[in-house]
Amino acid sequence: MAVGVLIVDDSVFFRRALRMLISSDDRLTIVGEAANGREAILKACQLKPDVVTMDVEMPILDGIAAVREIMSRCPVPIMMLSSLTRAGAVATFDALDAGAVDFYTKNSDDPAQALNQSGKMLTTRLRLLALRKQRQVLNFDAPPRSTGNSAQRPLTTSTAERGVIARRGIVVIGSSTGGPAALQRVLQEIPADFPVPIVIAQHMPAAFTGPFASRLNDSLPLNVVEVADGASLTPGTAYLIPGGMHGEVKLQAGGWVFISRTPLIDEHFRPSVNVLFQSAAKAGGADVLGVILTGMGDDGTEGARAVRASGGHIWAQDQASCVIYGMPAAVAKAGLVEAVLALNDMGLALSRCVR
Repeated sequence: MAVGVLIVDDSVFFRRALRMLISSDDRLTIVGEAANGREAILKACQLKPDVVTMDVEMPILDGIAAVREIMSRCPVPIMMLSSLTRAGAVATFDALDAGAVDFYTKNSDDPAQALNQSGKMLTTRLRLLALRKQRQVLNFDAPPRSTGNSAQRPLTTSTAERGVIARRGIVVIGSSTGGPAALQRVLQEIPADFPVPIVIAQHMPAAFTGPFASRLNDSLPLNVVEVADGASLTPGTAYLIPGGMHGEVKLQAGGWVFISRTPLIDEHFRPSVNVLFQSAAKAGGADVLGVILTGMGDDGTEGARAVRASGGHIWAQDQASCVIYGMPAAVAKAGLVEAVLALNDMGLALSRCVR
């Protein structure tokens, strides 16, 4: 059965472009359209779509207010469509706080051209968001469920308290779709005096990582910054790699240092989880803990392989709490995961990971 999509945008031109794109995928069907937030609320509750695409700036009622009302009345996975600007980033994060689960950037003056260039990615994300059970997609407060085998077993409290890395070590985190909300949930459990640095590769446009880091820093006990090339990495701080760039870490006499580089043409994930994890494995050996959170695709699998080969450790988010179980699934399928944790348990476990 095709996934039902409700399109919400005040631009007739952009709605037409979205309509053409969605109609080209026989796994998706358009159940309705809305030109403002008030109309979006009515149609979301009446038509009961499987997923909604939501513009941010609209007349009568904006997208953020519409998301909040829809999630209160008739919850459904919502993907925000936002401009590739700092203001667009701030509005997008407001919408994610209101209950949206993903975002897609209008990264061109010609939205039809932008959709044509990345249309397959957008339709795939819409389908995957819709196909998740609503409880799994929208309710991070659901009771954790543990499934596991010898390759991926639940992390016990005693294991977490014992610690897996030394104080010379580092924690590296990779995330994508659903990552902003997941990262906030994880990092809020980590104290300000956490004894090792944390470096994060979140798939995100360049205009978004700075506002995201500032937002996290304002709401968490942990210090959070967008990291700059050549920066020394200190304990008690989480460093977000700038969007559109790759980030590597090196261990020098004075401690950990961050190095950025421009991605190659064929390196599509930016920042790359693989690049970050591989550099950490090379520098830190057994004192590296890599964490793979929710996201589409398989970025992080080769990096996790390098971490395990060097004696380090890999934890992954469980399927039940992922928005999209892609990256954690790929690492688990490769047999690289030592522990699988529900999102609600990940932060507390990380807070105890240093011995």
